Amino acid sequence: MATKIDKEACREAYNLVRDDATEVNWVTFKYNGSTIVPGDQGVDYETFKRKCTDDVRLFGFVRFTTGDAMSKRVKFALITWIGEGVSGLQRAKTGTDKTLVKEVVQNFAKEFVISDHKELDEDYIKNELKKAGGANYDAQTE
Repeated sequence: MATKIDKEACREAYNLVRDDATEVNWVTFKYNGSTIVPGDQGVDYETFKRKCTDDVRLFGFVRFTTGDAMSKRVKFALITWIGEGVSGLQRAKTGTDKTLVKEVVQNFAKEFVISDHKELDEDYIKNELKKAGGANYDAQTE
């Protein structure tokens, strides 16, 4: 059965993360049968990481604030999580299903496909977002 997405509900969740007036910093998009729907949402990145368990596949749209004391910038990441316990067929479908998510989640600095908890490290993600952002004026220590 072909995967579908609840575009309106997912767009609402996506816009919550993008809206500076809300505290929501992340949202997940999960499978409900063969339909991708909004999952959890929250403020704390550690809570998002706990949603990424070995038995699930999900998509996360996450807001990060990067920069230094002189300049703060908001960057967004699209994270595709595929747990180690997910079957081969579901792993393969996740790649094609991501195109449905990208119809809703259109603005992000970098996308990640992750199945190892170490790669969910907040500093790792922020550094990758910084690299994707081009010029880096952070205190010029490097």
